[in-house]
Amino acid sequence: MKRICIFIIQCQQSLAPLWRGLLGSSGPCCRFHPTCSAYAIEAIERHGVAKGLRFALLRVAKCHPWGRSGWDPVKEIS
Repeated sequence: MKRICIFIIQCQQSLAPLWRGLLGSSGPCCRFHPTCSAYAIEAIERHGVAKGLRFALLRVAKCHPWGRSGWDPVKEIS
């Protein structure tokens, strides 16, 4: 299941430049570093599918005009 989720995210990553080109967007594409898709892959690899997808969805929810930006690594859970 982990490989399938990561494959789907990688497909989205490869198609994103095409979508941006078609929509005419030339500005920065992500408020955070690493990007949300790279964050999702790392979260899934570290924490498994369920927790990784939860972290990824919470990360995407933080992406709005009034939110913060910058470095936001995947959190370690002890």
